[in-house]
This record gives sequence, C-alpha cells and structure tokens, in this order.
Amino acid sequence: MHYAPFHEYCPKDAESETRSIAVVNDPDLPAGDYALLESYCQDPDCDCRRVFLCVRSRRRVEAVIAFGWESRNFYARWMGSRDPRDIDQFKGPCLNLMSPQSDLAPALLRAVQDVLEDASYVASLKRHYAMFKQALRAPAAKRR
Repeated sequence: MHYAPFHEYCPKDAESETRSIAVVNDPDLPAGDYALLESYCQDPDCDCRRVFLCVRSRRRVEAVIAFGWESRNFYARWMGSRDPRDIDQFKGPCLNLMSPQSDLAPALLRAVQDVLEDASYVASLKRHYAMFKQALRAPAAKRR
C-alpha cells in the first residue's frame, strides 16, 4: 500500500482542518507545535480505514503514527489474520515500523493517543478518509 498526503488531494480542507498539538511544560517533549499531517492509502479499492499521522515539528517529521479506527475484529477479517501483533499494527495507534522515527517518537505517540480520545477528531479523520477516497476516483481536474 502506498500512502499520500491528504493535502495533495484535498488541499483546502487540509489547510483549514489539520490538527496540531501545542506542547508546553512536558518533561518528554520540547515546547512547540507539532502538526498532525494525514496520509491515506492511494489504492481506490482498498478499504483499510487507516491513517498515517506524520507528526511534524517546525524542523522535520518526528514520528509517523499509524491509526486504524475500526475494531480488532474488522482488521482480523480484513487481513485474514488473528495474530495480535498484526492486528496491533493496523488497529493502532502505533509507531509505523517502516518509517524513520526520531527520539521523540515514543513521547509523541503518547501525546497523539491523548488526541485520539477526542471523538470529534476521529470523526474528522473518518470524513477525511472518505473525501480522500472520493478524490482518488475523481479526474485530476475535479480535485479540490
């Protein structure tokens, strides 16, 4: 599966709806803003229901966190595997094993886990996923 940034397909929505984490007085993270840049699967026929959150500081991507919002049973059926380690990588949130991670990644994962407790944020990720998939199927001229 190849993933592409949400802003490449829905730039106006990404500009106005990208979430960030403002860190102040955290013993594990430098103070500052960390943008949560969304990427989704580019296969229009794939229904993985996942997002990769590239957590970016002002300098660079610090962590890539995979998050699937469906149930463990959904991912077991979707993958055809009941191996808990496999399911954990799809269900998330977890650090994406195939992406480079900074030393801040474990602390950023904890911060993102807190953000994912916000049901309205998870709802926006689901909505963005649907928009992204719809944009994949649209001719390039009709993309937002």
